[in-house]
Amino acid sequence: MSRVIELKHPLVKHHMTMLRDKTTPPFIFRDQIRRLTLLLAYEATATLPVENVEIETPLCTTISKHIDTRIGLVPILRAGLGMCEAVQELIPQAEVWHLGFYRDESTLKPVEYYQKFSDHPPEIAFVLDPMLATGGSAIEAINMVKKWGVSKVSMLCTIASPEGIEKVQKAHPDVSIFTCAIDERLNENAYIVPGLGDAGDRIFNTL
Repeated sequence: MSRVIELKHPLVKHHMTMLRDKTTPPFIFRDQIRRLTLLLAYEATATLPVENVEIETPLCTTISKHIDTRIGLVPILRAGLGMCEAVQELIPQAEVWHLGFYRDESTLKPVEYYQKFSDHPPEIAFVLDPMLATGGSAIEAINMVKKWGVSKVSMLCTIASPEGIEKVQKAHPDVSIFTCAIDERLNENAYIVPGLGDAGDRIFNTL
């Protein structure tokens, strides 16, 4: 089974159109990120383990299912914050831990500036970042999450470049990548084409 899952649903394609449009204002852009993250999270959580639990309905006792696994969300600051709330709507018990990177524009390498992890890692972690471009930040984030002790890691991103996917797969072949779109390429400045611009600036209205 492929570790790269590109969502093909018509709703994804519809919402991606508005997300990419440069005239879309930040408040609508944020809404589109949220909607697409919900769809990503639905797909990415399809294999979460469940356990039997006995409950009382208004009519009888029955055996049902529930999730009894610690799940961590690891948004890459700052753009990844725009995806957290949507995942927590589906998994309210999910913990949120943070990693911050910025891109050195001269080397295009990620530079860590913030980390907040506990002494007790969850069993499953979802790394969140709207854009998988060069793959540098994603690889470093996954490195840190695995070093933390998480046994199962997946990445959720709105759009991804072929170059970024290839690098992440090479560094972490066991990590699944869920994305709404695999774009054409990176340009000479390592921006995704056709892309959607800078996701962080568009989410937080700092253009």
